[in-house]
Amino acid sequence: MSSTKDDRILLSGNEAIARGAWEHGVRVATAYPGTPSTEILEAIAKYDGIYAQWSPNEKVALEVAIGASVVGGRAMASMKHVGVNVAADPLLTLAYTGVNAGLVLVSADDPGIHSSQNEQDNRFYGRFARIPVIEPSDSQECKDFMGAALHMSEDQDTVVILRSTTRISHSKSLVTVSSREERPLLPYSKDILKYVMVPGNALRRQPEVLSRHARIEAYVETSPLNRIEWGDRRIGVITAGIAYQYVKDAYPDVSVLKLGITYPLPVNLIREFAKGVETVVVIEELEPFLYENVLLTGVEAVHSGLPRVGELSAAKVQKALARLLGEEPEPVLTVPAKVPMRPPVMCPGCPHRSVFYVLQKMKLMVSGDIGCYTLGALPPLSALDIFMSMGASIGMALGMEKADPASASRTVAVIGDSTFLHSGVTGLMDMVYNKSRGTVIILDNGTVAMTGHQDHPATGVTAQGEETRITAIEDVAAGVGVRRITVLDPFDIKNLEKVLREELKAEEVSVIIARSPCVLTEPSDAEPLMVSADVCKGCKLCARIGCPAISWMDDHPVIDQSLCGGCSLCANLCPFDAISVDFPTVEE
Repeated sequence: MSSTKDDRILLSGNEAIARGAWEHGVRVATAYPGTPSTEILEAIAKYDGIYAQWSPNEKVALEVAIGASVVGGRAMASMKHVGVNVAADPLLTLAYTGVNAGLVLVSADDPGIHSSQNEQDNRFYGRFARIPVIEPSDSQECKDFMGAALHMSEDQDTVVILRSTTRISHSKSLVTVSSREERPLLPYSKDILKYVMVPGNALRRQPEVLSRHARIEAYVETSPLNRIEWGDRRIGVITAGIAYQYVKDAYPDVSVLKLGITYPLPVNLIREFAKGVETVVVIEELEPFLYENVLLTGVEAVHSGLPRVGELSAAKVQKALARLLGEEPEPVLTVPAKVPMRPPVMCPGCPHRSVFYVLQKMKLMVSGDIGCYTLGALPPLSALDIFMSMGASIGMALGMEKADPASASRTVAVIGDSTFLHSGVTGLMDMVYNKSRGTVIILDNGTVAMTGHQDHPATGVTAQGEETRITAIEDVAAGVGVRRITVLDPFDIKNLEKVLREELKAEEVSVIIARSPCVLTEPSDAEPLMVSADVCKGCKLCARIGCPAISWMDDHPVIDQSLCGGCSLCANLCPFDAISVDFPTVEE
């Protein structure tokens, strides 16, 4: 990508974070895809002069970035909020060692749980590890704050968390961009006391962690990332991130202390701000993180009364501030949503659908995992019994078996190809080591489909589009000791059921790899199917697969020709041969 200088372009927050990393000399960028963070690395991979990679999981991504930093190259690791949980092991020790070149961990949080299994607030990682947390409020700040974070990292010898949220990551605004600042590698020197965290060295580093934190507290007092905007002094709002935008929309003239650094807080600046207003109120999403830390400064702040769950909005903020001011809230311009609900559903022709149909038909207990196949929990398939976190399906299935050995013959763990390589391998190893007789189905569609079709070690393509060696999933399973491995076509539903029944009877671990490409990356060239109204008996068996291409009219199914991928799953299930490519469609 060109080194455009001082142009203004429209960028999402994620694209701006990527631009900031490139402009400020990051050499190595790593990530594991996860909404709302995915587009950061996708954007970085398009720039020249920077190495970008998808890692098999977030822990590895951060470890690769740490290695780059230690030898003197600026680095960044990006992930969604729950990904930081996976990376927490190296992160908490990295807080002890510090860095060499600048190192930024981007955490994209998901208030409102748009695409996640929880609504955690990762600002607490800053306090937990005693490392700085920076929060931009728009795309320009996403780019600029990346540079500030890298500078702070090097200046204070610490990793820095740059926290975004869904609205910041995906909203677009104009950004002034510059050319890349080429930075030579910083010198590296071997330092066992700093980087080798055996217990004795870690004990010696702990006082340094505390003294460094004191230096950072002094540093943030004068940081330009925190600023006071004086206005109506009846109320002074302390806020950060996207909440700042909601405050400015709701009450544009209110006095605001906008925090760009949300941990540690600038204590003296907060006290100065409090003296200039009648009442201090903290506006923030999710947990009262800022509120509780403001109280620790000795400032008497008023709680906004906003909920601790879900996203904020300008209307919610206006209502809260109007109540505190004793005013009637003025209407905030909104666009009413007059669109029909669209429940999440697997795509027409998805190779996962047949697997979940068979699992539901056999009334098995299914331990699920994170990916498109999570949709198998929804009606009419309703096949999943439990789902927790990346890679958890296999371990949970093992736990079910050990608590109730008889359940092994009716329990299946389901996991995707990327998720298996992310954190399912260790669970499978645990099954083999602890003499399980469990059955694992790996749904291999050859991509990280849920987050937008990124590559992973089993696809043979890197993040920057280069061909590489393929990690064969069947070889991985065999490598951890699995002897019963079957690779099959999930659309061959009779064989799928036959194999599954056989493997559930086995007295050792079984792995079934249901392999068929994602229909969005490799669309089928099969003809769309039709229903014969004359032959159809209206039994509704085809409706049980939950295909969005099938609807009902006059007690007969109708197949939308524009949606149907011709996978023939419905035709294979029809006991009356009423579905084919040759029948006329039902007249509307």
